[in-house]
Amino acid sequence: MTKTPPHPVTPDGRYFVVHGRLWRMSNPALSENERARLVTALSRARAALRRTAGATPADRAAARHRVDAVKVGLGERGPVWWADGSPDYNRHLAVNTPYRAWFESLPQAVASAGSATRRTPRRPPRG
Repeated sequence: MTKTPPHPVTPDGRYFVVHGRLWRMSNPALSENERARLVTALSRARAALRRTAGATPADRAAARHRVDAVKVGLGERGPVWWADGSPDYNRHLAVNTPYRAWFESLPQAVASAGSATRRTPRRPPRG
C-alpha cells in the first residue's frame, strides 16, 4: 500500500505538488519490502547528511551522493519509471507544464497554499 502525500497528486500519479512545483512520486511498481528498505536507507542517509554540518566539503558531497542514490532507487530521480515516452517534469513549475490546467483547477485553498508565486523568506535576512 503506497502512502499518498498530503499534497495534490497529478491525475496520472506521477507527481505531487509543493509550492507550485512538481516532484516525482516514487515508483509504484516497487514491492512493499523494497520500498520500506529504501525509505529506511533514505532516512539514514538524510540523518548522515545532517551530521555533516561542520564536516569537510568532501564528506558533505559523499552524504549528498548517498541521499541521491537512494532517491534514484525509489524512482524519484534519475530515469523515469513510466514507459510511455512522456517527458519528465520533475522540479518544474506546474504552470509551465502540460499539468497547468489541472493545477489551476485545484480548489483555491489548495492552489494558493501551493502557489510558487508566493515567495516568502524562511528566515529574515541577515543584517
